[in-house]
Amino acid sequence: MKLFSMFKKTEKTGSDSTVDSGEILENAVHSDETDDVETQLSFHPEWVLSQEQEYVFRFLSNELEPLKPNQISLAGVDIDVEKADDSWLVKAFFRSSLDQAISMGPVELLLLDDKGEVIASQEFNLSELGEIPARSARPWVFVFTKQNTFLEEPPKENWKLAFNVQSMVPHKLELEQAWEDGLSAEQKDALEKVVERMPKLKPREVNFAGFQVKKQDDGSIAVSLFIRNGHSKQISIEKLPLELLDATGDLVARGSFNLAPLEVKANTSKPWTFIYPKEMVQKENPDFTKWVIRVPQ
Repeated sequence: MKLFSMFKKTEKTGSDSTVDSGEILENAVHSDETDDVETQLSFHPEWVLSQEQEYVFRFLSNELEPLKPNQISLAGVDIDVEKADDSWLVKAFFRSSLDQAISMGPVELLLLDDKGEVIASQEFNLSELGEIPARSARPWVFVFTKQNTFLEEPPKENWKLAFNVQSMVPHKLELEQAWEDGLSAEQKDALEKVVERMPKLKPREVNFAGFQVKKQDDGSIAVSLFIRNGHSKQISIEKLPLELLDATGDLVARGSFNLAPLEVKANTSKPWTFIYPKEMVQKENPDFTKWVIRVPQ
């Protein structure tokens, strides 16, 4: 990590965000203490600092407010723009008030403006920070690539770097009440296992995964699929165009479906059945040994 040299200013333009350690750590040991916790500056073991750089870090660290027990915090310092690729270099302290050393893995971080609106979001593998000692503050630079920033320029002040706690909750099955009432416990368990085995979604990714296709007696075709929401917020779908292809790659059916709208909660997969009436079906004897359902390009 060579970006530590970006810490040159002693003025802090960002705010702090905190979460209870239990929200993002599975094995956190909860303390019953009530006194505020002062965090000590901790450097990544591979960093080699000049005396001037170390002074800046110590000054910024000493200005940080104490934490409550059992907290994890991101304390924003300032933001620079990398001229070569327009990425945002978000400088912050990762802080822990726990009495144990901790390590973390992938988590989505959100950059918020002074109104709490998300202006950038990206997944980071926090294992790169190394092991964070007990009651410590470790400086880091989080590089948000241009495709993950939603403004032309970063804010000058009153911004906040925050954990997307929802991104750390395991992806799960969501059922509409009609499905909840109509499925047996065994069927629900089978659907949950399918969802667990699916590839992990990228942050903000939405995709569609078919799991059942049936040709009906009246010539229509019923397709059941999962609507998979990788967003940290609920999504609402009002209209959905879908194409059905069989094992030969032939187009079997195409149609656009009007929904109520259909709402899918954050970080969940919702099963839904779409029925192509006979007039939408374009291939009489499809080969469904393999098939694909997709949104047309």
